[in-house]
This record gives sequence, C-alpha cells and structure tokens, in this order.
Amino acid sequence: MHVAIVGNGVAGVSAALRIRARRPDWRISLVSGESTYHWSRPALMYVFMGHMRYQDTKPFPDSFWADERIELVRGWVTRIDVADRRLELHRGDPIAWDRLLIATGSKSNRFGWPGQDLEGVQGLYGLFDLRELYENAREARHAVIVGGGLIGIEMAEMLHSRGIHVTFLVRERSYWNNVLDDEESGMVNRLIREQGIGLELETELAAIEGDGKGRCAAVLTKDGRRIGCQIVGLTAGVSPNVAVAKASGIETGRGVLVDARLRSRSEGVWAAGDCAEIDTGGDGRSLIQQVWYTGKLQGEVAGDDIAGAERRYDPGVWYNSAKFLDLEYHTYGDVNRGIEGERNLYWEHPGHRHSARIVAGADGSVIGLQSMGLRWRHPVAECWIRERRDVAWAVDHVGELCFEPELHDAHEAAIRSSFREQLA
Repeated sequence: MHVAIVGNGVAGVSAALRIRARRPDWRISLVSGESTYHWSRPALMYVFMGHMRYQDTKPFPDSFWADERIELVRGWVTRIDVADRRLELHRGDPIAWDRLLIATGSKSNRFGWPGQDLEGVQGLYGLFDLRELYENAREARHAVIVGGGLIGIEMAEMLHSRGIHVTFLVRERSYWNNVLDDEESGMVNRLIREQGIGLELETELAAIEGDGKGRCAAVLTKDGRRIGCQIVGLTAGVSPNVAVAKASGIETGRGVLVDARLRSRSEGVWAAGDCAEIDTGGDGRSLIQQVWYTGKLQGEVAGDDIAGAERRYDPGVWYNSAKFLDLEYHTYGDVNRGIEGERNLYWEHPGHRHSARIVAGADGSVIGLQSMGLRWRHPVAECWIRERRDVAWAVDHVGELCFEPELHDAHEAAIRSSFREQLA
C-alpha cells in the first residue's frame, strides 16, 4: 500500500506520522514543491527578525525522515489523475498512489487590484515569500500593508524591526474587529500607533502605482490619497490552495469538500488542513478552520482514517492565540458573537496592556474566555467551557486560570472585583 501526501505542512506531516505508527509496512511519500523538509510556518517572522535560523524552524532532524521510512519528494504537483491514481509533477516521473491526502494549505488573497503584480508587491505565507521580502527590504524606506489580520501585523513587525516605516490600510473601523471586541481591538489600535506604525482605518486600496520600471512606487486609496512606498504587503487574508485539485476534477467549494472523516468525494482521496472544507451535517453549512492546532488535528484524523482506524474530526473547544507586537492574546470558546442574551464581563487595566473577558450564555454558563497580556491555563479554560460552569462561580475562581502568578496575581483582585460589580 502506497500513500502519497501532497503538502509537508503540519497537516500533511501529522498524517504521515499517524499512518507510519499504525502501518509500519506501508510506503509513504511526502510531496512538496516549497521545501524538502517540514518546517514551522509560524516561525517565519522570527527568521526574518534574526531570532531564529531556518534550520531552527525544523521540528525534526533531517535524518528523522529516513529513520521513519517516509520518502521526501521535492516537486510541484501539476495534476492529480484520480482515475489512474497518479500524481503528475512539474518535472520527473509521475508518482503512483493507492491512497492520497491533499494537504496543500492556503495561498495569499489577491483581489485584482491594478498593479498587484509589480515587483515589491507580495504576500507573506511561505518560504518563497520570505526570500522575496529579504530582497524587497534591502533598500526600502516605507512599506504599506493592506489588510488588518494576523499576517499583516506580523509583516509590520518584521519590517519595523529593520527600520522601515510601515503604514497599515485597514478597511474596518478598528483593527481586526471582525474577531476582537471593540475594547481589545482598541488596545491593539493604540499599541500599533505607540510603536510608530501608521494606522489608516476605514481605508481601502484602489490601485498600486509603478515607477515605470516594473516596481511599485506608491499606493492609491479609494479616498483619493497617494502614499509613496517601496514595498506593498498584500495580507488581506488567505484562501484554500485548491487550484490543482479543482482542475483535476476533485469536487471543491471554497476548499476540497470532505466529510467528518476528511474523505473527499473522490474514491481514495482525503484532504486536511487549510485546503479542506468540511460538510458539517447536510444543512448547507461547511467549516474551514485556519489555525495551527486544527490543521494538526485534521492531519491526525485523516492519517488514522487512511490507515483504517475510522475516526471523525471534532475540534472540541475553539482556541487561538497570537501576539500583536509585544501584546499576547488568547481566546477560548465563543467570544464576540454579539448574540442577544449573552453576557460579557470585561476588565482592562488602566495601562491598556492587560485585559480579561468572560462571556456567559443565556443560561448563565461560561461559553467563552479571552485575555490580553495575561496567560491563562488552557486546560482550565477548556474545562470551564466544556462543563458549562456557572459564570458567578467562574468569577469567584478566576485565580485558577492563572498561568504566570508573577503577572496575574497583581491583577487578580481587580479582575474579580470588576466582574462581581458587573454581575450585581
């Protein structure tokens, strides 16, 4: 039995390791055009900023793959022949497979802006983007970043660390306020500006202007302004990388359409990670979750299912974390839904570097937790949400969330007092 996996990110690698653990005698091929070895995508910014070397981003030594008898194939897949079960590559012989996992991840969004193909205009997703950014940053003085998400703020911090002035163009009224509540979003707005980064809210890109030699020279906004720059970062989100799958006749929506076992609608083909779109139950709804731990979990589920140990994907309690410059963010469960009957308890330190939020459902049970500048214990937060602990009880036991007592203890009394007042 030969399993081919297209994509060596966290989903593909997690699947390969699960298959190998369950099927010691099977042949496994891991195919990637981007890199020979698996590396940690979240570490991209730290390589650019000089905090890590590229080799430090590889979770496993290079010898690991031979020890595990996982074949590494460097090549871009140009076509998936589902009928004859072959992968066609941009060079070299086709690869025959018995079972296939598509784990091709995401690609940076481009929305057809005039000038988006000029030199100096780029996204930030993979190793090729990192190499391009090194080149673009060599003599740059000013960069404009389009889009107010996590990739955008990472790119801003990377360029800011090189002494390049950065201006954000964010079409929303506040940074990332489609995810954050107004208070936390306001904290991030304040932090961005305090760091000396320009933040232009409710501002949209109209076009990118060239210098007559093929490079970008400025951006033009929809409200008529011109902002000179040598780099334009297009970070307005990502979308599933499914062009090859779709062209090969594998059924797709936004991503490769799969069931809860991550099986596609083509026999012998699975998909996992950013490129997979999960049918959640026949009511027209689907699910794409683009965070690291869900990609890893989907890879494990797909790997088990491919190996014959039937398993269904269940993400459990939602979790995410990020860092906005020097401000950490952690969120658990359901936050910022704005549903009638929910109750939000919010505390923020006067210095605007620490905040805490508990969200209760209509029945008074905890459904969401969020912190800025404070680290909370993941197992405790997850337990409270899963067991639907009463919000008044949670307020009395807020100290149990503490991960770093030296930081949390100074604020615990104020958090509890504020929450109790809001409950009264």
